[in-house]
Amino acid sequence: MFILSKYVCNQIKLNSIIIPLRRRFSKGSKLLFLNDERPLTFQQHIHLEDGPPDELVYGRPGVRTVCLYTPENKNALSIDLMNRLIFSIKLDDDDPNLRCIVMWAKGNVFSAGHDLKELTKAAGPEKHKQVFETAEKLMKAIVECPVPVIAKVDGHAAAAGCQLVAQCDLVIASTRSKFSTPGANCGIFCSTPGIALARSISRKHALHMLFTGTPITAEEAYRIGLVNKVVPHTKLDDELDKIVSTITSKSRDVITLGKKFFYEQIDKPLLEAYELGSRKMCENLAHPDATEGVDSFIHKRKPKWQNELQKTPPTDESDPKPSSSDGAGKTTSIIGNLGNSLKKLKK
Repeated sequence: MFILSKYVCNQIKLNSIIIPLRRRFSKGSKLLFLNDERPLTFQQHIHLEDGPPDELVYGRPGVRTVCLYTPENKNALSIDLMNRLIFSIKLDDDDPNLRCIVMWAKGNVFSAGHDLKELTKAAGPEKHKQVFETAEKLMKAIVECPVPVIAKVDGHAAAAGCQLVAQCDLVIASTRSKFSTPGANCGIFCSTPGIALARSISRKHALHMLFTGTPITAEEAYRIGLVNKVVPHTKLDDELDKIVSTITSKSRDVITLGKKFFYEQIDKPLLEAYELGSRKMCENLAHPDATEGVDSFIHKRKPKWQNELQKTPPTDESDPKPSSSDGAGKTTSIIGNLGNSLKKLKK
């Protein structure tokens, strides 16, 4: 059964499967609650009713939340899960109402890393190659995403799971979170996680994590620069709200321009980076939002960006309004069996 909220239109395209996104909201669809006491704007919801609920939503205005949920393997980054994460990041990434993406996980493990069943000798070299090529595409999708990608961590991020966290633009973690790169314990050095680590923290701290495999606490991760904020798990969503509300209030075009340039210049020689930066600043000043921003600052008023965030979802009187028992307005996203469900839909 294919269920969609009344606010979803247009279509999703995945592996040549085109699914029309215009259906009536169905009572009884399963929803998970992010916070029972704080209603969220229900703007985009996909639920493929097949095993654990699969949902992809705009929970808060301008924010897409994506949740890792494969409890049978502690949210391991299998090829299938990584492909679905790539899809979730790239979906409608040119939508002006999309301002940031939040990635989180259900359970006490954010991600245990790669699925070791795909790394056995029996799996073969081609499977191994596919694993790491897919992981590379996932990290690239985060870097090239036009809006900030935020990791909300409330558990243990290990090996490639730690890599995923380190590659995100921002990271907020609970005090009970841990981070580790223990691959050497299994005879597989965390070489690819080390790439993201070495670009987030100092070489000495990265090598200590890679050589020892010892988990570090969230406080230690904050001290060495792996995470941006550490709060008690009960305050995690409150802190997240502060961050995303600040980001979504800004011009999307300017944030996109800034993120793209940051990653372009970060590994450039200093003088070359400054030369490129001067050009980028002039390019930014030519944008209408820069003109508006400067003018609003001078005249002490709130700026009006070209693409103002639409905070109220469109209404359609022909569609039934979901009842409060449906959980509409209090939802988050679950990545479960999306690939299998889409295959069934294709048939």
